Order: sequence, then structure tokens, then C-alpha cells
Amino acid sequence: MKRTLIYSAVVAALGGLLFGFDTAVISGTTDWLQRAFDLSSAQLGFTVASALIGTIVGALFIGKPADKYGRRSVLFVLALLYFVSALGSALAWDWYSFLFFRFIGGLGVGGASVVAPMYIAELSPAQYRGRLVAVAQLNIVLGMLIAFLSNYLIAGWDLGSVEWRWMFGVETVPAVLFFVFLFTTTLSPRWLMAQGRESEAREVLEKCGTDSGDVNLEVTAIKNSLDLEHHSIKEPFFTKKYSVPISLAVMLALFNQFSGINAVLFYAPHIFKMAGFEKSSALLNSMGVGGVLFVFTIAAMALIDKVGRKKLMVVGSIGYIVSLAAIAWAFFKFGTEFTDTGSQVVLYSVFLFIAAHAFGQGSVIWVYLSEIFPNRVRARGQALGSATHWIAAAAISWTFPLVAEYSGGWTFAFYAVCMVGQLVWVWTTMIETKGVSLEEIQNKLGIE
Repeated sequence: MKRTLIYSAVVAALGGLLFGFDTAVISGTTDWLQRAFDLSSAQLGFTVASALIGTIVGALFIGKPADKYGRRSVLFVLALLYFVSALGSALAWDWYSFLFFRFIGGLGVGGASVVAPMYIAELSPAQYRGRLVAVAQLNIVLGMLIAFLSNYLIAGWDLGSVEWRWMFGVETVPAVLFFVFLFTTTLSPRWLMAQGRESEAREVLEKCGTDSGDVNLEVTAIKNSLDLEHHSIKEPFFTKKYSVPISLAVMLALFNQFSGINAVLFYAPHIFKMAGFEKSSALLNSMGVGGVLFVFTIAAMALIDKVGRKKLMVVGSIGYIVSLAAIAWAFFKFGTEFTDTGSQVVLYSVFLFIAAHAFGQGSVIWVYLSEIFPNRVRARGQALGSATHWIAAAAISWTFPLVAEYSGGWTFAFYAVCMVGQLVWVWTTMIETKGVSLEEIQNKLGIE
């Protein structure tokens, strides 16, 4: 792999680190927020979901700016949104101001979930694409791990009622670093081609490498994919010819969230307390969640370009089903009177669940969404998949406190049934994209 390719991919993936940090940091603050703003369970659910509402808006509306101004230019804006959100959330003066700044952060997360993987995919030769796009997922996980660790360390400082403010404020540091490093990255060659800037695109392809080893062949393939004489990057998106990648993106995104992953990540300390753990142990266990995510994401990165996306999804689906069924059983059996045995079942089942997610859906989703749409509609396709993901995430995160308060067992049993559905879908419908160029994937899907 060429140095420019690796460097640009790693810097773009810092958007993923901020994505992960912003997503997970709230898990350590829910009790403080409930007390600081006197929130009911429904209001707490909405508070957690407020950032996710922002992610929906960010994901839905980022496609056109990414096409018009470029992938890298949009990443600069996202870095600023992360900074404003972190500082504003830390300094929030009431519940409404806190919701506003969390919404701003959500815009950044939603935008990053579209643009960062797409930018990396458009830079990368097919043989490295899975691993390089998965660097963004690794950074998402690293961001979550840093958030869990940061929350744990800050909780140990005994800061009292301002503890949650410090937890949010820490994010300003990586946001500034992300903004500065973006100045040293390159532009997407496929975006440059769509803008008619062929000579610049050739320079980038020389620096980053191509699928065939021949820049001229790569440029011809990109031209054929764009085919701007007969198509426009502004042409209608919801048409029959794009129906297959649209359905793949929507189903993958829905299944991702109906595993319950965001409920577990956002409410990990809360779930562990429901299972009988004390506050400090619950926060420490949440760090364990981050550690498991990190290790199994690295394992998936090592395999995604060798065994393919589909096999990882099959293994992950089986892990989901087993772990969620075990968690549901524990809550059905022990209710609110957990013994040590019941608590340990929940702990290790959550770890298995997180490992299954990191190895399957967590590592595949952003790679797959960045691959399956043609060059001329990739930004809109990625936006659709990401927006679907975040709509489902908001629904799950908003309802979890209420539903879990009623029955933890039925909540996790529902997620387990959904994952049986995912296994069937992966086995029967999902296509493999391993080792296939972006332009060849378009041909594989029968899109002219």
C-alpha cells in the first residue's frame, strides 16, 4: 500500500474516532443528566436520542454537499460540528441547550458515517478496500473505548455534579486535531473525475494506487461508471435500476440496529446495574465492552478482504443470537433479584454480543455501504443507508429505558428474534463484494 493512501485513510478515519467517542460518551453520564435536569425515563430516552436525531438529519442531507464541494471539504465542516458540540454540551445551562448541542454533535456523527467510509473507499484499490474502510470502524471502536476509559477516569476524580461536563468536554481535543490533519490529505479521485478534473484525478491515482496497476485503465473504468454523457450525478436516485443496492443498504442498516447494539452501547452501565452490579463495577465493565469491541474489530479487519463480508456476517449473526438469548434468559429468570450467577451470565453474554457485533455487522456495514452504489450516486446511496441506520438507532435508544424498565427479558428476546431474521437474509440475499473493484460491483449488480 502506498503512503499517501494509508495516511489519507487514517486521517479520514479520525472522523470515525470522534463518531465513536460522541456516540459512547453519554453512557457514563445518564445518571448525572437525570439528576441535573430532573428527567423522567422517557425524557432520558429522548436526551440520549437527541444526538441520534441529529445523525439522521446529518446523514440525509450530507450527500449533496459531498457531491458538490467534495468529500474532504465536508470533513472539515464535520470537525467543526464535533468541536462546537463537545464544548456546548460541557457548558450547557439547561436541558434544552444540552439537547441542542447534542443535536449538533449528531449532525457530525451522521455526516461522518456517510463521508469518511465513502472517501476511503474511493481512494482504495479493491484488494485493500475492506481493510482501509474498516480502519474507520476501528477508529469508531477506539473512540468508544477512549470514551469509556475517559468516563471511568473522570468518575474517579470525584468531581461531583460537574463530572458529566468534563466527560463531554474532553472531545474538543480530538476534534481540533482532526481539523488540522485534514489539511494534509488528498482529494477523492472519483469525485475529481465527476467534476471533470481528470489530470488531478490521475495524480491522486498515481499516489494511492489502482486495481489494475494502470492509471489509464482505472480512469477509463471510472469514466464508464460515471458515463456522464448518458447520466447525471443529479439524476433520480429512487429508480428501478438502483433498487438492488437500495434494498441491500436499507436491510443491512435496519438489521444493524435491531440487534440492540446502540441500546447496549448507550446504556451499558445502566444494563449492568440492572443485572446487580454497583456503579463503579458497571463503569469498569463498560470499559471491558470497549476492549472487546477493539480486539474483535482488529480480528475482522484482518479477515474482511480474505474471507469476505458475507462470512463475517454469518458468524456475527450466530453470535448475536446466542448472546441475546442468554441475556433474555437471565432477565426472565432473575428479574430484579440478581444473584452472582445471573450477573455473570449477563456480563459474559454482553461481551459475546459485543464480540459478535465487532466481528460481523460492526466491521461490515460501513464497508458494504461504501461499495454497493455506483460512483454517480454513491453519496446519496451512502446517505440513505446511514440515515436508515440512524433512524433505527434513534428508535431503539429512545424506547430502551421505557421498555427495559418494564421487562429486560422481552427486550433482549425481541432483539434475538430480529437476528434470526438477519441470518436468513444474509444467507439468502446478501451479495459478496470481496476483491471486486467499485466499477465491477456496479456491473455485478446489473447497473448500466
